[in-house]
Amino acid sequence: MTKKSKSRFVSKYQDVLQLGAAVFFLIVVGVYASLTGASTAGLSSSAVWLLIVAASVGAYMAMNIGANDVANNLGPAVGSGAITMGWAILIAAVFEALGAIVAGGEVVGTIKGGIIDAKQITDPSLFAWVMFAALLAGALWLNLATAVGAPVSTTHSIIGAVMGAGIAAGGWGLVNWGTIGAIVASWVISPLMGGAIAAGFLYLIKRSITYRAEKTEAATRMVPWLIAAMVWAFVTYMMLKGLGQLVKVGFLAALLVGAALALVAWAVVRKPVARMASRQDNSKDGVNRLFTWPLVCSAALLSFAHGANDVANAIGPLAAIYEAVKSGAVATKAATPLWIMVLGALGLAIGLALYGAKLIRTVGKEITELDNMRAYSIAMAATLTVIVASQLGMPVSTTHVTIGAVFGVGFLRELLKVNYAKMEAVVFAGHQGQDRAEVEAYLQRFEAAEVQEKKRMLAEMKRRTKAREEAEGALFAKSERKALKKAYKQEIVKRSVVMRIVAAWIVTVPATAVLAAILFHIVAAVLS
Repeated sequence: MTKKSKSRFVSKYQDVLQLGAAVFFLIVVGVYASLTGASTAGLSSSAVWLLIVAASVGAYMAMNIGANDVANNLGPAVGSGAITMGWAILIAAVFEALGAIVAGGEVVGTIKGGIIDAKQITDPSLFAWVMFAALLAGALWLNLATAVGAPVSTTHSIIGAVMGAGIAAGGWGLVNWGTIGAIVASWVISPLMGGAIAAGFLYLIKRSITYRAEKTEAATRMVPWLIAAMVWAFVTYMMLKGLGQLVKVGFLAALLVGAALALVAWAVVRKPVARMASRQDNSKDGVNRLFTWPLVCSAALLSFAHGANDVANAIGPLAAIYEAVKSGAVATKAATPLWIMVLGALGLAIGLALYGAKLIRTVGKEITELDNMRAYSIAMAATLTVIVASQLGMPVSTTHVTIGAVFGVGFLRELLKVNYAKMEAVVFAGHQGQDRAEVEAYLQRFEAAEVQEKKRMLAEMKRRTKAREEAEGALFAKSERKALKKAYKQEIVKRSVVMRIVAAWIVTVPATAVLAAILFHIVAAVLS
């Protein structure tokens, strides 16, 4: 079979091959669990089968986390063109697995955020059924969300599932409703905070670099400081979140270490950035190239931190089932065997490799057009928002923060585009009756001018048109200006994608809760 025919074969049967590889992995996990994890004497056959099936479901959950959640780390970098899809998946798969195994922690909390009061469940078998139903419900919901192209919070998925299964097992009093209220509030706070920070960083870059006449010269001064800011944010983030299970570091200490390394980074990158900038065109594309490697590093570090933290959404409930079935104990925190940690790590990597490309495209390309500077702003927003929220005790989702940051970048672009369209209208109005070539030449000078010069030129055009507008009317009627603004919005931020994602966010917790409750009753009927 030639290389071309192999490519056609893979393309034709891609869905079947992906499904086959996923099913094969789940079967291997089940067989391994039967040989290792479920090899305790004295267990009933139903208990052994529960462990085997739970291991496969845990792997299934990990795969769905890899397919859905990892897109938040990779989407902006891929969408901007800083890294190809293939390299992004390879880098993320390696760093996700490393994060899960190296920094996932020896102890994994199974009841995320204290959603239910596990002390009210005294029967280990009942507790195992709750965790199994929650695990399966969360995995099924993530699978559906990935299929429709909606990046949702995997943490909220398992939270809703634990809540629903807990209610089915012990009633409404089992749920800590204060925690649920904080999660609902985070649906609004997370994306707004991420969007505001991302828009702020992007506007800073525009004002300090791309709105300048000498862009490469401005980039030589500013980019080292922007890289230093990224180093500070990511070192702080990694010490607090990515390595939190290995090394306990206070918030102030993490900030100081991050600041020290940021200054070192600024001193190290100044001259290389200057040399690289001198070889670039005096254009936005030339400036974008200076952000490539920082984005690659940020994707790797975010993947490591994600693997260290969110692997618990898959293996936490599995560890609880393992403890309940084998030891007869109800554990809200369960010691996690190495084979379960490895299972979670492999599941994340395999799920990303098989199905992650779809959501990466959604985050990176379908919401709004991204370049390296916009992707940098999104990465900074995601990191800083999680740092601030964790210190304030706010239960935020990295998915909501990252998607909110993408929205923020897109809506800022809309605002700037609409404002520029208004400025163009002023220029046209000031040149009414003049030669088209003269108007276009003035527009070219206007576009190349810096901000203060633009203000001066606009003031000149407004003075020129003031008397004429009183006599002849404005160049654009109010209805035309509204149509222009609407057209720009549709071009820059795709509303249908925004609505699809927000709708998925809103229904995640109730949908997984209902599904988990139904699955709990099915499991209880089968195993009781």
